[in-house]
This record gives sequence, C-alpha cells and structure tokens, in this order.
Amino acid sequence: MLKPTPTPTRELVNLDGVWRFGIDARLGDQPWTTRLDSPLEAAVPASYNDLFTDPEIRDHVGWVYYQREVRVPRGWGGERIYLRFDAATHAARVYLDDVFVGEHIGGYTPFDVDITEQVEAGGAFRLTVAVSGDLTNETIPPGKIEVGMTGKKTQTYFHDFYNYAGLARSVWLYSVPATRIDDVTVVTGFEGSTGSVDYRVELVGDATVRVRLTDASGAVVAEGTGAAGVLDIADVVLWKPGAAYLYDLTIEALQGGDVIDSYSLPVGVRTVEVRGHDFLINGEPFYFTGFGKHEDTAVRGKGHDNAYMVHDFQLMEWTGANSFRTSHYPYAEDVLDFADRHGIVVIDETAAVGLNLGVTGGLSGKPPFPTFSEEYAGAATHAAHAQHLRELIGRDKNHPSVVMWCIANEPASNEDGAREYFEPLVKLARELDPTRPLTYALVMFATFQNDQIIDLFDVVSMNRYYGWYINAGDLATAELYLQGDIAGWVERTGKPIMMTEYGADTMPGLHSVWDQVWTEEYQTDFLAMYHRVFDRFPSFVGEQIWNFSDFATTNGLHRVGGNKKGIFTRDRKPKSAAFSLRNRWRGLDGRKPGTDA
Repeated sequence: MLKPTPTPTRELVNLDGVWRFGIDARLGDQPWTTRLDSPLEAAVPASYNDLFTDPEIRDHVGWVYYQREVRVPRGWGGERIYLRFDAATHAARVYLDDVFVGEHIGGYTPFDVDITEQVEAGGAFRLTVAVSGDLTNETIPPGKIEVGMTGKKTQTYFHDFYNYAGLARSVWLYSVPATRIDDVTVVTGFEGSTGSVDYRVELVGDATVRVRLTDASGAVVAEGTGAAGVLDIADVVLWKPGAAYLYDLTIEALQGGDVIDSYSLPVGVRTVEVRGHDFLINGEPFYFTGFGKHEDTAVRGKGHDNAYMVHDFQLMEWTGANSFRTSHYPYAEDVLDFADRHGIVVIDETAAVGLNLGVTGGLSGKPPFPTFSEEYAGAATHAAHAQHLRELIGRDKNHPSVVMWCIANEPASNEDGAREYFEPLVKLARELDPTRPLTYALVMFATFQNDQIIDLFDVVSMNRYYGWYINAGDLATAELYLQGDIAGWVERTGKPIMMTEYGADTMPGLHSVWDQVWTEEYQTDFLAMYHRVFDRFPSFVGEQIWNFSDFATTNGLHRVGGNKKGIFTRDRKPKSAAFSLRNRWRGLDGRKPGTDA
C-alpha cells in the first residue's frame, strides 16, 4: 500500500483538526444522516478517551462518531479521489453525507476509501466516521465484552496497556490518475561496491513503466524500464545503523511517451540475514540496544505527535540506543520514515498481543480454557491475524529500518494448539516477505522445555522478569534463574537470542540503600544484573528494555498511575537508570559486549 504523497501527478489535502464528536448512546439511530447533535468536539489525530472529563466517554463500549465538512479541490476533475485513514482504532465505518462508503477492521494499519463516484471537483460533502474500540475474540488484539450487574457494558482485554481508541493518526483526501502506479516493492542487495535495487511495480490500467534512481545529491545513478527489473549502483553507499543513506526511486507510468503518473519513495540499500548465532546487517554482526516502546502520551493517548516523535528519537540517541520494537502494534508510518532517515533499526510487530489466557491465571499460567480454541483464539481470530500480517507487511515492506517482523507478543506458545495456529501464519509471512527474519516475543510461561513453535522462527526473543514478577527484591537468585533460562535456549535452538523485554517498575524519587523494589536504585541494579548475564553468552544479539517510558494501563490494583517500568517518565524525564544505561550503550556502538564485531 503506497503512502499518499504529493507528486507531479498526485495531490493531497490534510483533514486533521477539530471534528464534531459524539457517542452512540447520545445520538440518534443514524447520526451520519445529519449534523451531529452533540456539543462535543474532538482533536484528530488523538485518542478520544482522555480528551474529556466525562467517565462515560473515557471507557465507552460501542461506537463513537467523528464528523466534519470537506471540500474537494476544484482542479481534481477526472481524477480518482480517495479518503485515507492512517489508522482508526479498532474498527471504522465511513459515510459521505447519507451514504455508507466503506469500512475497515484493524486499529493500527491504514485504509483507503474510493469516493470518486460520490463527489465532484469543487464540491463539498459531510464526512462522518464511526469508530469502535471494542475488542472480542474475533479481533486482533483480542478481548471480550461483558454486561455487569449494573447493566453497563464493560471491555475486558488481556494486554497491559490502556485500550485507547479513536482517530489516532492523520486523515487525508487525495487524488490519483485513473491509470496509475498502485504498489511498489523493492528488495536491495550489494556485492562488493555494487549495489542493487530489485523493483516490482503494480499498475492499474495499461501503461509502460520508467524508473530512475538518484542519490542524496539528486544525481541519477541508475535508470531502467519495465514493471520489474534490477537497478545496479556503482560505488553504492549502504544504509547502516546509525549512518542512514537514502536513494530516491522515482517510478513513472507512461502512455504514448507522456507521464500520466509519478511516484517516488526513499530506498536504503542494505541486507539482513541470520547466520548461525549472528544477526547480520550488511553482512556484519549487529547487537540490538534499545527499547520496547508505546505510542502513549498524556491527553493524546495513542495520537501521533511529531514533537514527541522527534524528542523520543533524541532521547534514544542520548542513551546510545540503536533500535526499538513497535510493541505491541504497528506505529505510525511517520515513525518508520524517521527511523529510515536516522538509521534506527526497527523490529516491526503486529497487534497480536493477548493471545495467552495463561496471563489470567496469574503466575500459575493455567488458563480457564485453552487459548487456541473457538472460545478464544479460534478460526475468526486467526483470520484477523492473517489479515493484519498482510496489511502490516504491505505497508512497511520497503522501509530499510525494518529488519525483522515480530508476529506476536507473548502468545501461549507453550499450549497445545499453538503450532496449528502459528505455522500457517509463519508460512504467510515468509511468502509476503522472504527477505526478513521472523520472531515472536516469548512469555515467561513458555520455556525452552515446553515451547512448541520456536523452530518455525529465526530469532529467539525473550521477555523475562526474574527479579520482578519472580524473586522480586532478590537479584542474586534472579540472576541464577536468568542464567539457566538463557543457557537452555542456547542449547535447544542454536539460534540468535535477544531479550525483548526486561525491567522493573520504578517510582521516580523513591530511593533506598537496600534492594527495595520500586526504587530508582533497584531499577539500576536490576538492569546491571541482566547485562552481566547477557555478556556471558556469545550467541546473545541484543537487549531491548521494557520500557522506554512509563505508559497508561488499565485500572488494576498493581498499576499506580500506569506501568512504571520506563527508563523515562511518561513526560520523558530520565530516571537514574537512564544514566547507567547511557554509559553501557554508548560504548557498544552496535557491537556485542566484549568483542570487536
């Protein structure tokens, strides 16, 4: 799916701003047929939950409605006209005036609606978007809706971050030619000093294709014709972690020698490979340092914010981080664009979090019924998961910063049924993109003794909390558990191993001279213990701390003001551990500890 962008043949209008807003319980049966009868307005992009003081809105179960007027530029006659939603969490229905024109299920991937037949150049229309944040066993992520003793619907979900909903990313109106470039796929490589860009163009309509590759100075370095081919680059400059270099690929569709459509995208030439115990970028061993993150800020919820994006990347650079995981859903594409330009490595994750009923059983890990069953993660869940994979890889396949797909976070991979559920998804992901390694983040219940699917994947990604959920306050015992756990995975798999989550909740300003949980000193000592253990294993390829910053969660008793495992507070102030982390990571520079590689 091509991201809308202005070109010589394409135009777009941003529809962000303040929209009329209301919840279904306070509106008529068909609120899209007239101006919303509501005094409320909501910001776009933003989650709606924290914008208002009304608790009925914050935890609403059901549909909410956004509405605004839109005018089509008068020069768009003869063009195809689309609405583009960068995300609508978790489902959307779109109406033009009184007419239903499209819908989408899946809260973190974009969708387009063709409205050419409903509008005309220079005309105006009323745009109404219904959005639902509801989660069931047929959605990714899953959840359930129950009716309590008061008769009120409540949403239950099985992931530990707040279920923000709404139009959290930008909305666009854009035009494209009737005959046009519909999709582009690039795969890059190099041999010696010669780089290669293998491209494939998909068209709507009949046209010939011409392509041109320019370097950062604008000089043409390669040209070609045809809807598929390979461009060779002499004296190629590679895209590297911490040293991004981007070429610009321009694709033109021609009829009779005339350009009828044009589209450009940045291209970073690099390779990714798993070989033995190593994770290789451009043939060189790479060691991940960084974080699991969240799209989470005060008031905006999961609303994309460019100021926070820039500041977060600055803080990651300050710590010496070279990577992050998009836990636990695809982030705004603007974030990946920024990572492409700045050489930050990304593990790109689906929204498949909560596929584990063992979590509801506490540390026993005993689910009320099997996770992989029709009562929970059955055929409908699997179909939603597969569609999410298609949309994620379709959107992000050309980003050089994305080096690995993570197809689920903490699934019940230790339970029967896990292999039947995941094996077709792994096959699908490899068909969609055979160039990138695959992983999933392992829950603590899934051990090297009972996990049923690790052989399907390329990298072992462990989420472990010895010293917090197990052996809290006893780092000496926790170190022994961690050491044995990693050793077991090394012996079983022979694959690269990394830690995708490890951390301890920390209250800023709480201090102690003892190993007291929640203190800033304990967080620092906790991380230091993990790093000692990591450094003992040559097959270890990375460490991503949970979490970059504190974030909002459910109103559970064990969460005081949200999850406090952040190295930074929710408003991005450093805790003590940030400084010790900076000392470690800035000395690694993508190399394994204790090596020159």
